Amino acid sequence: MSPSLQYLEKCRGLIGTVAAQYAAIQQAADWFAESILAGRMVHLFGAGHNRILVEEMWPRYGSYPGFNPIVELSLTFHNLVVGCNGQRQAMFLENVSGLAERILRNFELSPKDSALVMSSSGCNVVPVEMAEAFRRAGIRVVCIISRLHSESSRSNHPRGLKLQDASDLVLDNGAPPGDAMVEVPGLAAAVSPGSTVGGCLLINALKAEVAARLALAGAPPRVLTAPCVAGAEQSARDFDAAYDEHARRLGRLYLHRKNVSH
Repeated sequence: MSPSLQYLEKCRGLIGTVAAQYAAIQQAADWFAESILAGRMVHLFGAGHNRILVEEMWPRYGSYPGFNPIVELSLTFHNLVVGCNGQRQAMFLENVSGLAERILRNFELSPKDSALVMSSSGCNVVPVEMAEAFRRAGIRVVCIISRLHSESSRSNHPRGLKLQDASDLVLDNGAPPGDAMVEVPGLAAAVSPGSTVGGCLLINALKAEVAARLALAGAPPRVLTAPCVAGAEQSARDFDAAYDEHARRLGRLYLHRKNVSH
């Protein structure tokens, strides 16, 4: 079998792994819909390449308000690779204790919120401390990890915690240890990772389930829809309405911050 067909076959396996988590996906969707219906938000956090999953949830076509994407450029800006803003710095910062608390200090959190924290290894400090901080605020935390990768890895957390240890519900992206899924003759290491594929399957399954719950509750979400589907004018109205709704919800997260000083 050619390398590309091997990869596609492995991806079919990821679909099976995600489908087997139907009950957990339903539970997560219940929590997320509950937060959105309460006028609050689902906080999304991912460092490194998990930023992809944050942006897959919101904002893009087929998505809707109710999610707060927390993305730190210092942890996710990989394009330069070396030099200023390079990958070495980002990988170092992802294991700096206290950074998660600094990030969340910007927001007025509520137990009505919920959170989705993503880290395929589940072993770096910032995602673990992010989940811990959410839980201290009374917020239920769902995480996306690779169980096999995480179980094969050593935690960088000072107390040896992994992301699943600081979460209320665990979803598995199905990626193997090391993430890469294709063995190529002549190469010592595998290529072509699977965590993004498995993660995006989970994200969009959750997105669909939450949307169904919102519609059933009589609060259908304002979905970002392409002009080729809705027409240019309706698409523009959809975007403006969705962005305005996002701004209203986000404003509540800053409501009391101006009255607090340290």
